Amino acid sequence: MKKTLLISAASLFTLGFSAPLLADAHVEQSADTSLDEVANAALENDAYAWEFVEGVTTEVGPRQAGTEAEARGRAWAVQWLTDHGFDNVADEPFEMTTWVPGDIARARVTAPFAQDMVILPLGNSVATPIGGMEAEVVFFRTVDELRAAPDGSLDGKIAYISHQMRRSMDGSHYGFAGPARWVASGIASSKGAVATVIKSVGTDHHRNPHVGGTGWPEGVTPTPAGALSLPDAENLERMFERADGRAITMRIELNPESIGTTMSGNVVGEIVGRNPSLPPVLLACHLDSWWNAPGAFDDGAGCGIAAAAALNVQKTGQPLRTIRVLFAGAEEVGLFGSTAYSAAHIDEPIGVGLESDFGADRVWRFESNFRETNPDLHARLAGAIAQFGVANSTIRASGGADLNILRDQGGAIIDLQQDGTRYFDLHHTPDDTLDKIDPVQLRQNVAVWTMVAGILANESGSIQTGGPIPSAPATAGE
Repeated sequence: MKKTLLISAASLFTLGFSAPLLADAHVEQSADTSLDEVANAALENDAYAWEFVEGVTTEVGPRQAGTEAEARGRAWAVQWLTDHGFDNVADEPFEMTTWVPGDIARARVTAPFAQDMVILPLGNSVATPIGGMEAEVVFFRTVDELRAAPDGSLDGKIAYISHQMRRSMDGSHYGFAGPARWVASGIASSKGAVATVIKSVGTDHHRNPHVGGTGWPEGVTPTPAGALSLPDAENLERMFERADGRAITMRIELNPESIGTTMSGNVVGEIVGRNPSLPPVLLACHLDSWWNAPGAFDDGAGCGIAAAAALNVQKTGQPLRTIRVLFAGAEEVGLFGSTAYSAAHIDEPIGVGLESDFGADRVWRFESNFRETNPDLHARLAGAIAQFGVANSTIRASGGADLNILRDQGGAIIDLQQDGTRYFDLHHTPDDTLDKIDPVQLRQNVAVWTMVAGILANESGSIQTGGPIPSAPATAGE
């Protein structure tokens, strides 16, 4: 879908948009200002990233994909980019199947230790019957235990799946714990379960469930699925330890629904380069959030970081390559925006892509997928950001969720890995709020991104190979 929707200021104010117009809409350019000076200045005074995330969380708030709230978020972002002097600002629309969480989410252990528990529906869950449903709960410590259960062994029962997620700097334990949310409900339904309840995939101990999407394989009937807060999940597990063979029963009531096809969109803007024939640098993030949080860490800060880097590079003068920011829509519910962007622009070569979508804590590791094919550029980038406490790495970058176009084109990718130690305390919870952002660490992100984006935007040769620019774009599968 290549058609774009340009939103005028008049239509934005009709929507009730109230962000301030800036007198200095176009950033001052000075060829005498070095990239190193601009990046280091960002460590002390970030003029953009905090403003963005503070504004979008205050004036828009939660931005559930496909809803009116997400549309207001896109309008807000279009205006912000326009006010700050970006060129070719647009909201590129796409259609998506939209799920909403409803307004009822209740869980109660009814026997033998009767008490309420805190639950929220998982994305794509279907509703329970009106008034709820009650059944015996069967406890599985891991998804692998659930997989091993005989077919039909869960007929008429509620499956409960646990895990033991640990904090880690690189977020690697998400890969261990995540399947409890991603696939357990489908497995449980295939074995006869009437509903699935999981221990939230997170590392905090607040009474806040961590939401997120789940799914069912083709041919498996979707059933209600919800996440318990970690304290409630641990309480449930203690109940199993002392039940002495008695059945534990639970009543749950959820009323989410699919509301059919609605519109979402990808917001884009550019700092236009001197040589439009060179493939652009793509700085990505996602603008949507789940309904239960204003999405400061996930991923308002990421959009602020990307936009700030582009504007900071412009302070050194017009870059050689165009820098394009992509605020993807509908990432949380299934990468709809990333998929739509790639489909619409697949024939337009991208020089290199990087994404910020892991909170706002400091960048600590640099990765690329061209360390072997363009070692000089990889080393130059790594050396330039070592001053900010970022370590070089031999790990091959694979790119964030919203860089589908780079993976489809077989293009150059950089991962600027952030410290994720506390990320899963906040991930998909009501605690994902502005006060959780450390301004000092946010500024370090901006400094690193500014340096990397500035070097890339002034690279004249092929970023991936160090050779001449290809005459035709790579295609998926090459």
